[in-house]
Amino acid sequence: MKRLHTLLDAGGLYLPLPGGGATAARWTSLAELTRENVVLGRMAEAHTDAVAILTELDGPDPEPGQLWGVWAAEPPEPVVNASEHVGIWTLTGRKLWCSGANTCTHALITALVDGVPSLFAVELGLPGVHPVPDSWKAVGMAESDSSAVDFDMVPAIPGGTAGDYLSRPGFWHGAIGVAACWYGGACGVADPLYDKAASSDDPYLLAHLGAVDAALAAARNALAVAAAEIDADPFDENAEAMQRALRVRAIVERAATETLDRVGRALGAAPLCMDAEHAARVADLTVYLRQSHAEKDLAELGRIAAKGKRPW
Repeated sequence: MKRLHTLLDAGGLYLPLPGGGATAARWTSLAELTRENVVLGRMAEAHTDAVAILTELDGPDPEPGQLWGVWAAEPPEPVVNASEHVGIWTLTGRKLWCSGANTCTHALITALVDGVPSLFAVELGLPGVHPVPDSWKAVGMAESDSSAVDFDMVPAIPGGTAGDYLSRPGFWHGAIGVAACWYGGACGVADPLYDKAASSDDPYLLAHLGAVDAALAAARNALAVAAAEIDADPFDENAEAMQRALRVRAIVERAATETLDRVGRALGAAPLCMDAEHAARVADLTVYLRQSHAEKDLAELGRIAAKGKRPW
């Protein structure tokens, strides 16, 4: 994606780190990029998340011109296993859902160490790294250069110790960064509805816009509050990071889902059939939202909420 590399070369992907006092600015930048193009925002979020993770876990500093991905999906199978011999770690196995499989120069990859997901930094140009052709069938996110990737004894640098990737506070801060992208994508989907309503007195159209406007405002406010809370407690000393992330992701996902539905009902098939940019944005956001774990996340949030204080 040319726009992504232009941003990378110009320093446009150097964003404030989460918890450093400018988390809201970080998420605003990610939302704006995703509003411009969902795939662009998704790829930018992965690179900037990798930078934040490497900083938090004292990993190698990304060098200019490097584009990083974060490949951390852990389905039951297939898996990538990590093994160590005379101080050298290598990865072997297949990793699914790898965005930027042929585009990224480096990636942070979760691999199993004695059954525990652990993080490793990998240079993707090394022998033994093999993207699997035609393993991504989706229409949505078609430009994300996603595929499965096979690893065959590929040297890797561990990021922290086993389990650090999931146990660090920044894991949950980064999860909200994804929600900021969902919000930006939803704003882009809503733009044609706002444009149409500006010159219409159709009460049904305006009702749909009102609902979308309220939903997106709720999402925006949730992100703003979360950013302030993270900046006030970057190391999660109050043990609220997980609940906060699950709450915000649920709010933003619902707002984005409602936006997709109402814009379609309000405007009909015309923009989906005659506006390629809008049609791609809808398809891309629909796939991107499924990075949510849906009812599994809501159930986990419910378990936390049932044991804690109420939000009112």
